[in-house]
Amino acid sequence: MADPALAQQDDPRRISELFLQFAVRERTFLIMLGLCFIVAALTYQTPHIAMWVGFAIAGYSAVANDSIQTLGTFIASNKGTPWWLLWLFVGGLFLATVGYSWWAYDGDVSHQRLLAKGFETAPTSFQFLHIAAPIFLLILTRLRMPVSTTFLLLSCFATSGSGIMAVTLKSVSGYGIAFVAAIAVWFAFGPLMKKRFVGEAHPAWRVLQWVSAGALWSVWLMQDAANIAVYLPRSLSGTQFIAFAGVIFVGLGILLRMGGEKVQEVVDEKADVVDVRAATMINLIYAVILYIFKIKSKVPMSTTWVFVGLLAGREIAMALRNAGREERSIGFALKLVTKDLVYVTIGFVVALIIAAAINPVIRDALFSA
Repeated sequence: MADPALAQQDDPRRISELFLQFAVRERTFLIMLGLCFIVAALTYQTPHIAMWVGFAIAGYSAVANDSIQTLGTFIASNKGTPWWLLWLFVGGLFLATVGYSWWAYDGDVSHQRLLAKGFETAPTSFQFLHIAAPIFLLILTRLRMPVSTTFLLLSCFATSGSGIMAVTLKSVSGYGIAFVAAIAVWFAFGPLMKKRFVGEAHPAWRVLQWVSAGALWSVWLMQDAANIAVYLPRSLSGTQFIAFAGVIFVGLGILLRMGGEKVQEVVDEKADVVDVRAATMINLIYAVILYIFKIKSKVPMSTTWVFVGLLAGREIAMALRNAGREERSIGFALKLVTKDLVYVTIGFVVALIIAAAINPVIRDALFSA
């Protein structure tokens, strides 16, 4: 039997070894984080530079975290497709979607999301945490947490507490609607999908999946482009638009070359998502829900909460009907659902803490009697 005293002496050494292994494994990421914090500290007091630094970091971190919602099933089910082909498809749709918004809405690339009450004024000065907020999002993404970029980024710039309350209510209702819709669809049709979605998929399914993924990606951009454009003027000049679009286009290439960020595992661990037919169904239902919310109001919302609700309802329905090819138990499905809900809740709390530290409007809304 091992001596407890010796075991206690080994604990610090073991912790040191694990930390060293982590530092070596993630050295590139840690160096990048350090550089981002340094650049944020050096530029936040110079608004015309800080807004572009904040935007650039937010652009990659937001798309990397939220990519599981729109590109997650697309990446998972197209692992054999050259990454550059996926990039041209996804990047081209991005340019078309934000380009239309810029042209139609007088330089606004957010499809009027940033014209909602509480977000209509572009920032003219920044604090360090304004620029550092998307860096924390990078960390949470690396920890594979699906975080609401809407809460984490937009909350820092809200000019009214009612604006954040409207975003919160719309996002929570989105989770509930997506959860119920997914249970209804997969409870009713899950067994049929299990029976019919076997063997090699017909080539037409691949075409349908690309169409559904493209539609979803475009609708998602109409909602979430606001999260990265919030740093910039509400009306971009031609040169500013080229810079905005170019940075995100290059970032998409990096993301797809990597096969998605660590948070991609949230999708990969779900049942049957690599099947092009299942991926198509998820894309279509999610796109319809987002489009309904888009036309309902211009208030920004957390698409992450909608996506997590959709996957949660799907997992539970498939477990109840034994409709997944992986034959998962109810307990296992509930464990996945709970974990994802805990992650987005943690992200929400972190977002509010950062927003309260930066923004007196949020601080007053949270702590005033």
